[in-house]
Amino acid sequence: MARVALVTGGSRGIGEAISKALQAEGYAVAATYAGNDEKAAAFTEATGIKTYKWDVADYDASAAGIAQVEEDLGPIDTVVANAGITWDGFFHKMTPEQWKKVIDTNLTGVFNTVRPVWPGMRERGFGRVIVISSINGQKGQAGQVNYAATKAGDLGIVKSLAQEGARAGITANAICPGYIGTEMVMAIDESVREKIIKGIPAGRLGKPEEIASCVAFLASEDSGFINGSTISANGAQFFV
Repeated sequence: MARVALVTGGSRGIGEAISKALQAEGYAVAATYAGNDEKAAAFTEATGIKTYKWDVADYDASAAGIAQVEEDLGPIDTVVANAGITWDGFFHKMTPEQWKKVIDTNLTGVFNTVRPVWPGMRERGFGRVIVISSINGQKGQAGQVNYAATKAGDLGIVKSLAQEGARAGITANAICPGYIGTEMVMAIDESVREKIIKGIPAGRLGKPEEIASCVAFLASEDSGFINGSTISANGAQFFV
């Protein structure tokens, strides 16, 4: 029976590439989305991957959605916490609403996604938790205090979960992408995008598929001794 993977924010951008990569590896994949029904429907039609709509910032909605996924596909073995948002602004202008919305989605959303599946992983003696963090969670970024805080917090989550889950056969790891050529990045003004690329030693943006390949490896049984680690996928832009 195929292992079951849940990818939050799995119908667009990096998440879409991750969903496709895991499907290609033989997983039964469930992809979540928050709002774009049209895009989700097109994704399902093109890939055959079923999509589920809920807000990862809502624990009850997440728990109910996960229960439905497990009813449809079976116990979830692999979780890829990819869903995230930005709401940028310099700190002296940042509102409590800007702070809370990003924290609730990007940080609490990881708890809301992993907590419902954690007991089952422990009982079955196998699990893979993969959190998509960010280069800006490693180095910080002006105008993104809220976002950087969540992505740094995500790294603390995986380091702690790794220690708790190791004896139960569960791994928890993070990937910190740099600038990736997603729809969002490609929508940036070309002159600004050129400046970004000049700061990347590789001389280009990353590809969503390159992040997805990292996920596929971390999700595999071959990665069982890699636990609590962070993969920096940023074209040599930043080292930890």
